[in-house]
Amino acid sequence: MSKFFTSSIGQKFFMSITGIFLMLFLVVHLSINSLLLVGDGKLFNIAANYMSSNFVMKIIEPILAIGFILHIIYAAYITLKNQMARPHKYKVANNSKASWASKNMFILGGLVFIFLVIHLANFFWKIKFGTVATISYGGEELHDVYGLVAGLFKGWWWYDAIYILGAIFLFLHLTHGFWSAFQTIGWDNDKWINRLKVISYIYAIIIAGGFALIPIYFLVKYVV
Repeated sequence: MSKFFTSSIGQKFFMSITGIFLMLFLVVHLSINSLLLVGDGKLFNIAANYMSSNFVMKIIEPILAIGFILHIIYAAYITLKNQMARPHKYKVANNSKASWASKNMFILGGLVFIFLVIHLANFFWKIKFGTVATISYGGEELHDVYGLVAGLFKGWWWYDAIYILGAIFLFLHLTHGFWSAFQTIGWDNDKWINRLKVISYIYAIIIAGGFALIPIYFLVKYVV
């Protein structure tokens, strides 16, 4: 078993599994964030506070962090290994049918990572370790996560632009990463690949479009 995870196939398999897990997390994360567009922020605050205090999430959170770190490490390792094996040009670049995203997954992944660091520094870190104002609902004191998020989107138009750009990078990364992950775990016949490529674009549009809609909403409503 240990040899499997050190082999090229095992590394790609593990990277696909962590990728699928992260894509499922994006669905949950977008579902919560979509509440930013509803009402005065009460629903979002309740949901965000529940997710941060929920016992299950306390278990999933470190697993998610480890999975993301390992996904990055394996992606970097596999990319560098392939470049060393083919110093002149990576194999996928010779495929005229390959999309731009598939040829530049490493670069797109790096850009998504930079965006994630910005996101964590401004939201996750402040919520977990900083001082976030509280708000009362029915006598219960909750962190005003909505105030933190909405305040940033309302106050800095260029931050909205960064998030929209991050969503575009995520879209490009997902259009290839989605179907590629399922291809690696065995769904690699012609019929399923064609279906998965269509689904990957639908998924990427929903996820990236949903995340981009949030800063656009605040930009149009409060900044422009």
